[in-house]
Amino acid sequence: MATQYGITGTTAKALSASVERAVTDGGLEPGAALPPVRRLAEDLGISPGTVATAYKELRRRGIVVTRGRGGTVVAPAPAVASRRPPRVPDGLRDLAGGHPDPAFLPDLLPPGRLAPGARSHRSSPRLPRLEEAVRQWLGAGGVPVEHVTFAHGALDLIGRLLSVELRPGDAVAMEDPGYHHLLDLVTALGLRTVAVAVDDEGMRPEALRTVLRAGVRAVVCSPRAQNPYGGRFSAARRDALVDVLREAPDVLVIENDHAGSIAAAPLHTLTAGGLTRWAHVATVTKYLGTDLRWAAAACDATTLARHDGRLLLTSGWVSHLLQETVLSLMTDDGTQGLVRRAREAYDERRRALTDELGRRGIAAHGMSGMNVWVPVRDESAVVNGLRTHGWWVAAGARFRIETAPGVRITTAGLPPADARRLAGDFAAVLGESQATYGG
Repeated sequence: MATQYGITGTTAKALSASVERAVTDGGLEPGAALPPVRRLAEDLGISPGTVATAYKELRRRGIVVTRGRGGTVVAPAPAVASRRPPRVPDGLRDLAGGHPDPAFLPDLLPPGRLAPGARSHRSSPRLPRLEEAVRQWLGAGGVPVEHVTFAHGALDLIGRLLSVELRPGDAVAMEDPGYHHLLDLVTALGLRTVAVAVDDEGMRPEALRTVLRAGVRAVVCSPRAQNPYGGRFSAARRDALVDVLREAPDVLVIENDHAGSIAAAPLHTLTAGGLTRWAHVATVTKYLGTDLRWAAAACDATTLARHDGRLLLTSGWVSHLLQETVLSLMTDDGTQGLVRRAREAYDERRRALTDELGRRGIAAHGMSGMNVWVPVRDESAVVNGLRTHGWWVAAGARFRIETAPGVRITTAGLPPADARRLAGDFAAVLGESQATYGG
């Protein structure tokens, strides 16, 4: 009966709403099969066309997917909720969150003075001094900075760019493994995620060429500190990717440099390659403060106009109070010294873990940023095994599309001395896993 699925209603709208409620409440988990159209129609006493319309709407919104003869099932990451990590158990060392070390974040103080009264935010949405600081910041990395804009964080900016450029059902090329919130965002917009394999130098050119020829409408990638793999573009890889992208001039290329100032890797930006449609997104959340929901982008003129037009119709502008706070931190010598120390410490800590794992014969990836990706055969066995040793790491499932299993370890708060102990425990857990599973 349909009641076992928590599905009720006599209209397509009511049906789709009941399925969404069941997914949100956990009654229908990812991968759960929905009843066939005709069976559900018979159970509810409605027409098959009504059920088909409801299922079509659920597919459009990314809540369910159709698997041919496998029927309609709840999407692996339903668009009604992001793939939130499980709560960190008490008493464990948290290396799963992807967060910076608080010791390297400056105190967040509002600007000492901001004149009261009405200001023309819509006619002057960006503070000229911050706009100039952004041009210097991004331009120093080789990004063309004729057109810049601001938003409420990188995800807000990327989501707006995709929503004004694409339509539900369009395909977006995404890194695999990739940042889980970005993967969920694409699904929530009703877009299709198409996997592009990555390695230590970022997206693989031939994999990108394949999906471009298949008709993707946008590409989202990270030039450095790729999350979770830790890859970074070399100059040669950047050039190879630009050559591929020039074959598809109408595709929007979004470069997400989310941790640039602490990545400990030079920026080899795709945007310097003469692309037609592009945006370089940069944010400060990882090194100036997690509460600073602000991002900047340099982009081509068409992308700027479309983004700012949509921004004008929604939030209108980014708070001048927030802009003043960001500007004060970006131009403060003490804060910039703290950022430099963070970059050096994160680089040392990441390298310490990959080196220690390597000494034990464990392959690990982490050329830049704050995370290390370790391929494993059984994610659950490794996560639970490390838990018994007092460590909490992230299972790779929520970062993966098609790539093989792995775990992500955030090294931002892991001093080199602790990396040695973690690597030893990791080796012990792998040995136990191999013995259990006949490896």
